[in-house]
Amino acid sequence: MSDITQVLRAVEQGGNSAERLLPLVYDELRRLAAAKMANETPGQTLQPTALVHEAWLRLSQESRTTWKNREQFYAMAAEVMRRILVDRARRRRSRKHGGDLERVDLDAVALPVPADDALVLDVHAALEKLAAEDSEKAAVVKLRFFVGLENSEVAALLGVSEKTVQRHWAFAKAWLFRAMRRDV
Repeated sequence: MSDITQVLRAVEQGGNSAERLLPLVYDELRRLAAAKMANETPGQTLQPTALVHEAWLRLSQESRTTWKNREQFYAMAAEVMRRILVDRARRRRSRKHGGDLERVDLDAVALPVPADDALVLDVHAALEKLAAEDSEKAAVVKLRFFVGLENSEVAALLGVSEKTVQRHWAFAKAWLFRAMRRDV
């Protein structure tokens, strides 16, 4: 049993071990966040460290959640990171915050920074529909698209073979593409 699993069990039993958990998982969460943020558009103001800290705050405030093992914890962390990115995209797209207006980088002599928020929101909407039909394929999308994990990492977290993750990813991409085209 890993150190993380032991600390998670202590937290579940009401122990005050949450402070011991962060140092054990921080590097991995930071790596996952950095991988996801590497795929974001230039000019992104949210940094991987901030994403990890926000995710940790939300995870630590979840009193009714119990994590049985490391895989379940990381799956929940991936879900929380996804929600943070979706919420952020929604805020940026809202009318109060400029809606569809693009940010302008003044240092680059008014060249617009491409906004990727529309894609995040479109994928989120289609992902909600996919989750209603097949939650396992939706979990693969969350871990691949929103967190940036590789197939082997997704397979380890979900407890399936890497080949299964490849099949689910291929199916989900096609399904999401078709769903997003219908909504246009």
